Amino acid sequence: MSAKPLIYDLEYDELSQRLTSWGEPAYRTRQIWEGLYHHFWQSPAEFTHLPLKLRQRLEDTLHFSHLKTGTVLHSQDGETTKTLFYLPDGQAVEAVLMRYQRRRTLCISTQAGCAMGCVFCATGQMGFRRHLTSGEIVEQVLYYARQLAHIGEKVTNVVVMGMGEPFHNYDNTMAAIDRLNDPRGYNFGQRRFTISTVGLVPMIRRFAAENRQVNLAVSLHAANDELRQSMLPVNRKYPLGELLDACKDYIRQTNRRITFEWALIHEVNDTPEHARQLARWLTGLLCHVNVIPLNPTQGYAGVATTRERAIAFRDTLIQAGVPCTIRIRRGIDIQAGCGQLAIHADSQQENSKIPSE
Repeated sequence: MSAKPLIYDLEYDELSQRLTSWGEPAYRTRQIWEGLYHHFWQSPAEFTHLPLKLRQRLEDTLHFSHLKTGTVLHSQDGETTKTLFYLPDGQAVEAVLMRYQRRRTLCISTQAGCAMGCVFCATGQMGFRRHLTSGEIVEQVLYYARQLAHIGEKVTNVVVMGMGEPFHNYDNTMAAIDRLNDPRGYNFGQRRFTISTVGLVPMIRRFAAENRQVNLAVSLHAANDELRQSMLPVNRKYPLGELLDACKDYIRQTNRRITFEWALIHEVNDTPEHARQLARWLTGLLCHVNVIPLNPTQGYAGVATTRERAIAFRDTLIQAGVPCTIRIRRGIDIQAGCGQLAIHADSQQENSKIPSE
């Protein structure tokens, strides 16, 4: 990694202190912040309203990007775009833009790889490579914001559900959300973020104590410990009873609804009895269940449930008083769906051909 800081890693006050130490007036911070987060400028050369000497100093002392765009894939229906980003140390991540009728939703990554080892997740099958910095998380959002601005559109939602476990990289993830939420900059509302965790109980409790307005989703996928820990190894450390207690406390402290995610795997966790087990945990909670037929990955032999079984699962939950919807699968043909993001060996080899700065 370069010794030069990434400008997106700096808080407003950190940038201000740096500029003050250079003898610059206070308003320069606002001008640069607006250039980054309102105009999505990518290099000092675009800040033409700044003195040439300051532009040169910015160029010499700060990086304005850590992401080099690699392969960009578009789904056949034109509604999903997946972008591969190379990082300065040779690692890489993927992020996704999903187009809906009224929404433009981003799915962004917080880690290269993932340490959680969920068996049906392509990122988990990679293993853990490293945490992303807060600025590298921010930069994914601004990349797509820039792309959409060119066609007169805006990002409407951000789901932190890409590569990695966000609560394993808690500080950087929250710093990125706070920076994107800053009203002096991008001013993206907290309630338009959703952060997803496999169930790191101490971080759920910390998140609850901070009483943020960011939406919380918990990847559940099973309603008994034996099945869940065969799918999500984290369940050995934080079993269902402990996890659901933390979720209940979160709801009590924040009065905010939790979304529970459930990948429906044919004849594994998709029967009405599995739904009834889940309902026994969730009845009476302020929550919603999102079920989605499993997206295929190379490292897992399980397959998606059928539509009929998905409907039966959903209806069983609804009859028990637990709200549930079947999520639309997006970007499956380009491996851009939930659980499909991964960096393969050929991508790493391709990165070695890209010259460094």
